[in-house]
Amino acid sequence: MDALQEQYSQLCSENVRKTNPYILHILQKVDEEIKKRPEGGITLNVAGNNHLVPVQKVTGEDFWLLTKVLKNQLRIHGLDVRYNSISDVGAYYASKLLQKQPNITYLNLMFNDIGPEGGELIAKALQKNKTLKYLRMTGNKIENTGGMVFAAMLQINASLEKLDLGDCDLGLQSVIAFSTVLTQNQAIKGINLNRPILYGEQEESTVHMGHMLKENHSLVELHMCKHGIKNFGMQQLCNALFLNSSLRYLDVSCNKITRDGMVYLADVLKSNTTLEVIDLSFNRIENAGAKYLSETLTSHNRSLKALSVVSNKIEGEGLVALSQSMKTNLMLSHIYIWGNKFDDATCVAYSDLMKSGRLKPDNTDVEPYVVDGHVYLAEVSNGLKRHYYWTPTYGEAYDHASTAGFALVPVGQHL
Repeated sequence: MDALQEQYSQLCSENVRKTNPYILHILQKVDEEIKKRPEGGITLNVAGNNHLVPVQKVTGEDFWLLTKVLKNQLRIHGLDVRYNSISDVGAYYASKLLQKQPNITYLNLMFNDIGPEGGELIAKALQKNKTLKYLRMTGNKIENTGGMVFAAMLQINASLEKLDLGDCDLGLQSVIAFSTVLTQNQAIKGINLNRPILYGEQEESTVHMGHMLKENHSLVELHMCKHGIKNFGMQQLCNALFLNSSLRYLDVSCNKITRDGMVYLADVLKSNTTLEVIDLSFNRIENAGAKYLSETLTSHNRSLKALSVVSNKIEGEGLVALSQSMKTNLMLSHIYIWGNKFDDATCVAYSDLMKSGRLKPDNTDVEPYVVDGHVYLAEVSNGLKRHYYWTPTYGEAYDHASTAGFALVPVGQHL
């Protein structure tokens, strides 16, 4: 078998196309990896936001030639072309790849200018595909039309385990369609429906998601950022969680949940033994909400491992209450508190937790430092999903400290 780099150059000359130097560079690296490691699957990473080498963004035509190279390449199990410009043309070739290349289990197409038509082509290809486990469509504006075809696909496809349709401009109709389909689909373990385009204040999407959680017993991870969830919506989700015994990761960050919503969550956490990660970042639970949670975590719940209350207008009293609950609740290992109002008592409380070894430095987003005898907290780049939109230039992209949510609840091979 010719080296991938040679095959690509040959295809370009046969089809009278210019070679993309970035693709050549990546294929050369993959060729070297195949020689070093003769066994095991390889992910081909052609990310368009790589700052270490000169990048010529991959177009639809470039992607066409790349898929031709990948034909019958049994070692390539994953393809990551995030932040390029493959558009609907590339989506057509991605759909062909899904039909013809049985080894691909991971496909990342996030932010590639794919529209409703491209989304439809990929969804239809997945109706017949039996091998893809994880698809990321994040940031491609497939809108309601594309969303509906993806929902229809989940009625047929029984192999896809994780689907990310965050920031895809889904409409209410498609969110409802997903919640309906997920009452039947038993294969999907994780779904991301962040930031749909919703009009109105009635929280229909959350009501339908609540109904789905009552029926579904296989979903492990659910992301519902920017759904406009208020306390009524939170009540609907919590009522469902009394009956659900599979969900381990609930993400309701960037919503409109306040202290009253925490009454329902604290109540469900008294009896729920499966939830391990809860992301409440960028809501407004304040001191009262933090206290409701800390009471439950102190006296009842022993299953929650990670809690994020970043930017929730919590002051010293609420933050200290949460730190106190960590002293008695030894299961809660990760807590994220940056963006709230720290006072001296808060700084001392979290500094003491870290000094005693109860809270590991990698498991929180603050670090204590002392000036003139006073303890202060600085922000550290740790979190539940810090590398959701980007990966760092240096260091480990999927390390536990910055992507703790996915480390604690692993669904799908990659983020």
